[in-house]
Amino acid sequence: MGKPTGFLEFRRQIYAETPIAERILHFNEFIRLPRQNILQEQAARCMDCGIPYCHSGYGCPLGNLIPEWNDLVYRNLWKEAYERLEMTNNFPEFTGRVCPAPCETACTLSINDSPVTIRQIELAVIEHAFEQGWVKPRPPRRLSGKKVAVIGSGPAGLAAAQQLRRAGHEVTVFEKASKLGGLLRFGIPNFKLDKKIVERRIEQLAQEGIVFETDTEIGRDISANYLRKSFDAMLIAIGSEEARDLPVEGRELDGIHFALEYLSQANKRLEGIPFNEPPIEAKDKTVLVIGGGDTGSDCVGTAIRQGAKHVYQFEILPKPREWKQSWNPDWPFWPQILRTSSSHKEGGQREWSILTKKFKGKNGRVASGVFTRLEWSGLPPQMKEIPDSQFELQVDLVLLAMGFVHVKHGPLLEQLGLKLDERGNVFTEDGFTTSERGVFVAGDAQSGASLVVKAISHGRKAAQRINQYLEGKS
Repeated sequence: MGKPTGFLEFRRQIYAETPIAERILHFNEFIRLPRQNILQEQAARCMDCGIPYCHSGYGCPLGNLIPEWNDLVYRNLWKEAYERLEMTNNFPEFTGRVCPAPCETACTLSINDSPVTIRQIELAVIEHAFEQGWVKPRPPRRLSGKKVAVIGSGPAGLAAAQQLRRAGHEVTVFEKASKLGGLLRFGIPNFKLDKKIVERRIEQLAQEGIVFETDTEIGRDISANYLRKSFDAMLIAIGSEEARDLPVEGRELDGIHFALEYLSQANKRLEGIPFNEPPIEAKDKTVLVIGGGDTGSDCVGTAIRQGAKHVYQFEILPKPREWKQSWNPDWPFWPQILRTSSSHKEGGQREWSILTKKFKGKNGRVASGVFTRLEWSGLPPQMKEIPDSQFELQVDLVLLAMGFVHVKHGPLLEQLGLKLDERGNVFTEDGFTTSERGVFVAGDAQSGASLVVKAISHGRKAAQRINQYLEGKS
C-alpha cells in the first residue's frame, strides 16, 4: 500500500456542489470533483484491509477491486487504475453518479471513522480515462457465429450486450422507446445523470458492433416467437415497471400520476423527445410526492426546478433514526438511518407516518388529499391510526413514488410462455435461466426493482451464463 498511514493523516473530503440558489435554475449536473492531488490524498486513506469488505457481499455487488485502484490513484497511476476499474464495471460513469455506495458503508474505516470516498474516486478515474482517450471500443477478435437478442437497453441489458459482444457473438438490443438507456435515460433526472454521459457510452457500444433497434416493442411490433427463431439466445432485461398503486377514493382524478410517468416526461421534454400523454408539470403548483425513497427524492428535485409553489413528501413508514456521526452504526451492513438527498436540501417539506385516506377533486381534477397520522409499534412493526389526527392538504399535483411490484406482464412474457415467481417476476432456478430453453433474464425483471450497480452486475453474470449455454464455457 502506498500510504499505510493515510487514513490517519487525511480527513474525508468530497466533491463541491453548485449553490442551491443557482442549481435549481437548471437541470445540469452540479457536482465538481476535487483536484487530482486531493483525490490522491483521499485514495491514500484506503487501509488495504486484510478482508476488504468494500467489495465483499456487504459492499459492491460488482466486486470492484477498490483497494487496488485506490492504491494506483494514490501513486498517480491513473491509467492502471482505470484498467482495474474496467475489469469489473462496464459503466463506472453511471455508478459513480447514482450508486448509493454500499461499498462506503462497508468500508472498514466506517467502523469508527469516515469511509474512503470510493464513489468519488471511481467517478474521477473514469472521467479522467475518457478525457485521456483511454476508453476505446473493443470489438471482438473472433466471431462465434452465434446471435443473441437483448430486450431492453437499461443498465442490465447494456452490460450484458457489451460482455456478449466482446465474447464474439452478434448482439442486437431491442428497445421499445425512441431513445436508448432505459431507466438511465428516462428514470433518472439530468441533474444526477446528464444524458450526454449515456450517449457517450452507447456510441462506444455501437462501435464495438452492437446493433440497436429502437421504437421496437417485442411482443407487439415483432413477435417474441419470431425473435426466438431468429436468434440462438434471448435475454429479457426489461426492468420492473409495474408501479405500486394507491387504491383510495379519488385515485382516478386528473393530476395524480405515477412518479415514473412524471420523471420520464420531464426528461423527454429536456431532450426534445415528443410524447403523446397530457403534459405533467409542477410550475406554480402545490406538489405532493407520496413515497420517501430515491424516486420520490428525484420527483422533489424535478418539481423544484420546474417552479413548483410548494413541495411535500409523505412517507407511510416511520421516520428513520437520525445519525449525525460519520461512521456506520450497523457496519458492515447498510444502515437504516435518515438520509437527506441533494434534492431534499433544495426545499420542500418531508413528513413520515402519514396514511393517505382519499383525494378530493374539483371539475375532475385533484384539489386536496385527506390524510391521517400513524403510530408504529411492535415486532414486526404494526401501524395504528392516531385518533383525531386526520387533516386535509390542498394539492394540485400528486406523484406516486411508492416503488414497483414486479415486471410488466404483457405480450412478451405471454408469447414466450415464461413462468413467473410468487412476486410476479420472471422465474429462474439460478437467477438467470428462465423456464424456456435459450431464454434468459437479467436485472429488475428477475430481482425486482433494485440499484443500477446491481443491474450491471446481474447483466454481466447473465452474459456469462448465456456464453456457457452457447459455447459451453465462461
